[in-house]
Amino acid sequence: MAKKATSKTSLAPGTGSEVRRIVSSEHLVSDKSPELSELEFGLIIASNAFGRWMTRCMAGAGVKDMTETEILVVHHVNHRGREKKLADICFVLNIEDAHVVSYALKKLANLGLVSGNRRGKEVFWSTTTAGRELCERYRQVREACLMPGFSGAADENERIGDMARLLRTLSGRYDQGARAASSI
Repeated sequence: MAKKATSKTSLAPGTGSEVRRIVSSEHLVSDKSPELSELEFGLIIASNAFGRWMTRCMAGAGVKDMTETEILVVHHVNHRGREKKLADICFVLNIEDAHVVSYALKKLANLGLVSGNRRGKEVFWSTTTAGRELCERYRQVREACLMPGFSGAADENERIGDMARLLRTLSGRYDQGARAASSI
């Protein structure tokens, strides 16, 4: 059973005042960085909200029952209109299990959204006309439903860019931690 989100109070550095932290697993909070547990809870709920958003946006674009991985893969294959190899798709999306992406590509190919072109041992994937059109419809639903909540102000966009860089940095730290944990 999952532990309920709880709040924990701790002293804010240098202030002597208490700060209430919202975390999912209070027993994991470290004195070294209590903010990290708070961020992890934020990542959990943001990740779930983003996944729900992607599937509902794709349904709004006309294709129901696509998984989050399939949605990510079709968008990445469509990215910049260049063919992509399985290994490159896995690398960019930071998906360790190539079988998961391979299965997604097969399902997308069966839907007529991507096609593979074999060259030697490699298969190069690209979106079909139907795949490109679907990605464009997804973009239109995104613009209509998600973007009105954003002001487009320079300071807001700067904060979003800062968060994106932080998330990429943290992904490296978590990857490094995963490698270390594998050796225990």
